[in-house]
Amino acid sequence: MNTRLFLLLSWLTTTTTAFTINPPTTNTPPTPKTQLSATKSNAGASVKSLLAVNRITVDALSSLAPDTEISELTRLRFALAFPDKLAARRALEEALQYRRGAGKAIVTAAREAVREATEGGGWDNGPVRDAAPHAGVINRFIDPTNILTLSTDAGDLLYVIRASIIDDRKLMDLVSVEQMTDFFLFVKEVHNLVADARSVRTGRMCEVIFANDISGVRKPPDKRFSKALTASSQQYEKLYPGLAGATMILNLPFVLQAFIGLITPLFPKTVRERLMFTRAPVLARQKTLTPLSVGGGRERKLFLEEIKGLLR
Repeated sequence: MNTRLFLLLSWLTTTTTAFTINPPTTNTPPTPKTQLSATKSNAGASVKSLLAVNRITVDALSSLAPDTEISELTRLRFALAFPDKLAARRALEEALQYRRGAGKAIVTAAREAVREATEGGGWDNGPVRDAAPHAGVINRFIDPTNILTLSTDAGDLLYVIRASIIDDRKLMDLVSVEQMTDFFLFVKEVHNLVADARSVRTGRMCEVIFANDISGVRKPPDKRFSKALTASSQQYEKLYPGLAGATMILNLPFVLQAFIGLITPLFPKTVRERLMFTRAPVLARQKTLTPLSVGGGRERKLFLEEIKGLLR
């Protein structure tokens, strides 16, 4: 296999599952769409309308856990993701086993961190980053230079990853695969809490969009890093059905664009349905992601407009 293609494939299967924490903006989303989506994605649809259509299943799922543990919005996501009430119930039961068992500490820490971060009505990213498992080590390698969470004008979360500037080998020399997995699962929970709270507040169903920038990739990811990412990603659809939106692979080298047909089948079916390969010139010209962070100026505005155009 072509060496450059091998390197690319290695990083693609990694970056599409990576997460970190940076503050979502507080943009006021536009009025939600009232029509229900004809596709599997319900992003942008009216929460009120979706609840009305799925009320029987949502109410049936309430017997599994109190609202303080599993919100109505989360029950709605499970109802939308599965073909019938029985399938949704089984999936939620499995998710609850994790949340009450192996993932209890992560779920609790994320909930408390988001509560602290949103005190006063804004967003303080410090409590969230500090509360992440093994943050003292991992936050030295994953920061706003290489991974960001922003907000689209519509109100969805936009997760941006520049894989080439993550020193994953040095990072994995300092943490175990299990510790890295816990970190990724914590961030997933934070994204879920933020997206659900925003959906309730605005009445518009929100999702997480992935923007994976391939610029500068020169080597395959560390195997230990990939293993942690795989372990956490395998739980994504199980724990957070209906949360993931489009997955964009951006700035693919021209010489490798002919291999898109070979690349696409490597992704899970749920990802393939939302997969996009395209160029993002504004993103490509950034040496790091810092100019795109909250508080950024012209480049951040141009980048969000660029993403908006790509998603049309």
